[in-house]
Amino acid sequence: MEFQHKPVLFDETIASLAIRPDGIYIDGTAGGGGHSHAIAEKLATGRLLSIDQDPDAIRAVTERLKNYPCSIVYQANFSEMAKVAEKLQLVPVDGVLLDIGVSSYQLDNPERGFSYHNDAPLDMRMSRQGVSARDLVNTLTWQELAQIISRYGEDKNARGIAKGIIKAREQEPIETTLQLAEIIKASVPAAVRREPGHPARKTFQALRIAVNGELDRLSQGLDAAFSILKPGGRLAVITFHSLEDRIVKQRMASWCTGCTCPPDFPVCVCGKKPKAELLYKKGLAPSEAELEQNPRSRSARLRVCIKL
Repeated sequence: MEFQHKPVLFDETIASLAIRPDGIYIDGTAGGGGHSHAIAEKLATGRLLSIDQDPDAIRAVTERLKNYPCSIVYQANFSEMAKVAEKLQLVPVDGVLLDIGVSSYQLDNPERGFSYHNDAPLDMRMSRQGVSARDLVNTLTWQELAQIISRYGEDKNARGIAKGIIKAREQEPIETTLQLAEIIKASVPAAVRREPGHPARKTFQALRIAVNGELDRLSQGLDAAFSILKPGGRLAVITFHSLEDRIVKQRMASWCTGCTCPPDFPVCVCGKKPKAELLYKKGLAPSEAELEQNPRSRSARLRVCIKL
């Protein structure tokens, strides 16, 4: 299966980076190389570092950018980008792009185990290394599973689903995506099963986030990206659910916050100055035209800040 990923908010994201022909840019989540290719086309003497932790993505983006001498492809998690860029002597940089979340290839490729629409081994590891979703559902206590489902899936039925998983695995190990999806479906109230969408959606999201440590990596990646931006450099981040967006929104707000003295102080004594400014106050959402072409983009949000 070819690694294809249709980038969401594509034109808006590339425009937001204000790419200079001689600039240095990092695509921290290269995927199939859509964003990287667009950046590379705009470079003359500049450099582009494309990073991804998925070996399938690395093969795809390497092939796609093979004719661009400005391109360097490196397998790593985007949270490690500062170390990678320093190792390759590419700091400071003019722009960083992060397209957070699972790609269409990963969702649609059954063998990766991200989706409840196809039967496949219960995996969900973006890097294909480490603890899998199968490991979690077969070893954690119901309390630990409930916490993951509640925190990362924001599912009010987390306790019932977790206990249903424990009960099912006492009969036999939970090995596949459809096996787990049916267990979840049987563990929620009938009213929930009648609601639009599959009742397993939030649990699958929660397990994927837990398996890949996504929120911790996002927090680390934001700090890493901002640390290597030069003044005037831009950080563009696309998120796909509220947990990710909240982290990005709050981190960028903290960089943009200046004086924190009480308003009744006649002069500033804290000495704090903003480190960045927002390009879009509320971020950008997909257009109606894009939503028609790609329904998966509905929850996407683009936030961009400029380092001062």
